[in-house]
Amino acid sequence: MNTPVSVILSNFQELRAEGVPEIIDELLESARDRGASDLHFVPTETALELSWRVDGVLHYVGHLPRALSGNVVARLKVLAELLTYRTDIPQEGRIRSGDNTLDMRVSTFPTLFGEKTVVRLLRTSDRFARVDHLGLPDDVGHLLHQSLNCRGGLLLVTGPAGSGKTTTLYACLRDLATGEGRPLSLVSLEDPIESVVTGVAQSQVNPAAGFDYATGLRSLMRQDPEVIMVGEIRDRETAETVLQASLTGHLVLTTFHAGSGAEAIGRLADMGIEPYLLRSGLLAILCQRLLRRLCHCSQPASKDTPQTPWSTDSHYVATGCPDCHETGYAGRGVIAEWLDPSLPTIADAILRRNDSRSLHDAAVSVGHVDLATRGLAAINSGWTTPQEVTRVLGLPSRNPPSGAGT
Repeated sequence: MNTPVSVILSNFQELRAEGVPEIIDELLESARDRGASDLHFVPTETALELSWRVDGVLHYVGHLPRALSGNVVARLKVLAELLTYRTDIPQEGRIRSGDNTLDMRVSTFPTLFGEKTVVRLLRTSDRFARVDHLGLPDDVGHLLHQSLNCRGGLLLVTGPAGSGKTTTLYACLRDLATGEGRPLSLVSLEDPIESVVTGVAQSQVNPAAGFDYATGLRSLMRQDPEVIMVGEIRDRETAETVLQASLTGHLVLTTFHAGSGAEAIGRLADMGIEPYLLRSGLLAILCQRLLRRLCHCSQPASKDTPQTPWSTDSHYVATGCPDCHETGYAGRGVIAEWLDPSLPTIADAILRRNDSRSLHDAAVSVGHVDLATRGLAAINSGWTTPQEVTRVLGLPSRNPPSGAGT
């Protein structure tokens, strides 16, 4: 179905409550066709506002009558097997598509004018099933493959929400489950399980029952694992447990919210993790971001194009056409940095408890290619714009690097 969402909404402005299931089906299908990652239903004083996130950017798409807000949320709750009569507490559930190509996660949250609902659309296709499919820079992809052959250490994948961290972890698990020299004892602890990986014993935490990451990890250590995937480090106890596991002959893969490899080390140190644990337990830190790719309608920048701190002499600009829905972008690509804590200069900085900026500078001094350099390389390669790098990375803290990493 390719009906524009504006047409769908206009057709239902006089909608009665009994027609809500139909519009929900059409909206979910339209979001799927558009490639949206999230669909937002936000109640206001006068309407139910709808937006969706495409390629990391939230777009307003229209509204429904305010009177239908409760019916819409109730229908989504029914599909996700949630409690329709509880409107005073947050709830989470799942809607699974009939063809198993899309898994939808529903989250409700009480607000002033009713329940805000967000549907996350999790695609189960094999487009990014393996490490080689992720589009990582060649040097980072090579180092990631090498790290998966290690039999000890913590591989930390960092970045903000929506930067593809979990996708990277799942690709690593699939490579480990199907590579040579197998089978391996592969286990995971997740919240929630977003994709089923054959060959991995996957478990989902349940904090309400006392089954959190730290508790689950301690029990998993008695399950004779060789590789452990932990969905996320959220607290000091989990951080200490995964580092201890990494020091006892286990390869541990996990994610952590941090803006760079150096910032990840700084945040872990701020949690109270001892420098010797970081120095000995960390195998590597992969920090990544997703940038929107230019559509085929892009044009070379002219001398009149507004300049940004990221602008170069040969960058392109987004224009817009029907193929990209007038956004100028189509799809996303990844930029990434790889921080190796075993390098003497970086290891010494960790043990001296240097702050994140000093640690970053120490890493760059011995050849570390950071995200700023990767972003500039993406601009010079012509697949994204200075404006997109500014949106994702912000303004450069210093002058952009003069050279570009690959």
